[in-house]
Amino acid sequence: MNTLHLARELRAQVEQWRAQGDTIALVPTMGNLHSGHLALVEEARRLATRVVVTIFVNPLQFGPNEDFGRYPRTLVDDLAKLEAAGVDLVWTPPVAEVYVNGFPPATTITVSPIADQLEGAFRPGFFTGVATVVAILFACVRPDIAVFGEKDWQQLQIVRRMVDDLRFGIRIVGYPTERAADGLALSSRNQYLSEADRAQAPKVHAALQAVAAGLKAGRRDFDELCAEQTALLAAAGFKPQYLEVRAPSLAQPTADDHDFVVLIAAVLGGTRLIDNLAVSGH
Repeated sequence: MNTLHLARELRAQVEQWRAQGDTIALVPTMGNLHSGHLALVEEARRLATRVVVTIFVNPLQFGPNEDFGRYPRTLVDDLAKLEAAGVDLVWTPPVAEVYVNGFPPATTITVSPIADQLEGAFRPGFFTGVATVVAILFACVRPDIAVFGEKDWQQLQIVRRMVDDLRFGIRIVGYPTERAADGLALSSRNQYLSEADRAQAPKVHAALQAVAAGLKAGRRDFDELCAEQTALLAAAGFKPQYLEVRAPSLAQPTADDHDFVVLIAAVLGGTRLIDNLAVSGH
């Protein structure tokens, strides 16, 4: 497994593979890898002959009061996991190698209005940071395929829209959310949970399941359905930020729709948890 830091080294290796007829799959990460990330790698290996993983904690997607400084950086462990998973190349660039003309960059990408709601409403500028860095990673790696986790459903839809609008010609693959046995979506931020909060955290997934059960039973009073579960979470000590039913595209749902995604964000202790659940109402 190659571990590279410079874009020119990355491009040279990718061009060599392309000359051999290889296909390239990219898995972008911010490191601190868990089994959910490794499932993305496994999917990438299934879809392409070469797998590139990027590890870059992107400062552009962190707000002034967010956890950029304390975001866990575990590069040695991450590299060991990726080598065991059969990754061909890991790119771990410094900030100056990603934002070559200085930080913050003069050029950014905004995908509106999809980025202005849900997560975007609570984290202004977050998706501009995500879209910009993903576009840069795509320009550097030039993959045929990129694999993203469905846990970040809104992010996945934003990346898909950006790729379509800007004609990147990259196949974007969403991979189902990896969960702990009690239903909690795997996330690097779960390690911030206290023991007591970790025991409470699965109630986020339970709220999604309850809303999904209502939809499958034919309920279309979306706001009331979500308000019921929001109240239960608040009573359990959570600070819910949003719990909403949307169409899979993130458009507002109608009573005639059959397919939905339920999305949630809630703070427990000092940890912000997000999750979602796709629902077929047929």
